[in-house]
Amino acid sequence: MLTTDFRTGSPCWIDLGSPDVPATAAFYGTVLGWTFHPMEGAGGYGFFHQDGRRVGAVGPQTEEGSSPAWMIYFSTPDVDAAVKTAEQHGGTVRVEPGDVMAEGRMAQLSDPAGVQFALWQPGNTAGVDAVNDPNTLCWAELHTAEPAAATAFYQALFGWRAEDVEMPGMTYTVVSTAEGGDRQEASLGGIAPLQSEDEPLRWVPYFEVADVDAVLGRVEHSSGAVVMPGMDVPGVGRMGWATDPHGAVFAVIRSETPS
Repeated sequence: MLTTDFRTGSPCWIDLGSPDVPATAAFYGTVLGWTFHPMEGAGGYGFFHQDGRRVGAVGPQTEEGSSPAWMIYFSTPDVDAAVKTAEQHGGTVRVEPGDVMAEGRMAQLSDPAGVQFALWQPGNTAGVDAVNDPNTLCWAELHTAEPAAATAFYQALFGWRAEDVEMPGMTYTVVSTAEGGDRQEASLGGIAPLQSEDEPLRWVPYFEVADVDAVLGRVEHSSGAVVMPGMDVPGVGRMGWATDPHGAVFAVIRSETPS
């Protein structure tokens, strides 16, 4: 499970590039109950709060031609060294390492298959203030054409442990940090094969919620779209996929054994 004791390779931050920040903030406020707090002098970038705790952020799209999407940041003690490792194993740098005031140091990359992700080296900010609680990040899932190759890349970068789990129609790879106890305790996400030829390659954030179907109903009533209706997965929980009004994909889950 995720923890705010961010270890190397842990998802530690998420943010969203949006063509309309106020509309996006209003959508997630309705759907997940988040409040938006603009950051002064940050060009429209601001934080999502849940019960007074930072759980993510949103800002204007900065990359020409990009589509609105959630970006997952993974913790590392040394961004510059991690970037070199990523490049040595076929990754590419999209945004060179740079300091974010005194809060930390970040870089944005693509893995060898072209899937975008980011790195965060903590300074004053280690990451989000809450995970696993209702309406907060609880899982990160990579959908890619070659799961074995992707697993090898991220293992080289973060030292992740990996365990294949047989599920209906596919092999799902559960990944865990190198530190933090047994694999289940240190699990952070999964790597899944594509289910169709036209499915995009991407990282998808999962948010823990109290009622999956109620959340998906609010998505539809707030100009979003349900991509995968609520479904039960034995031993996992009830989950569904959605997009916000601008097309950014996210998933919601009521875990069978929520933290």
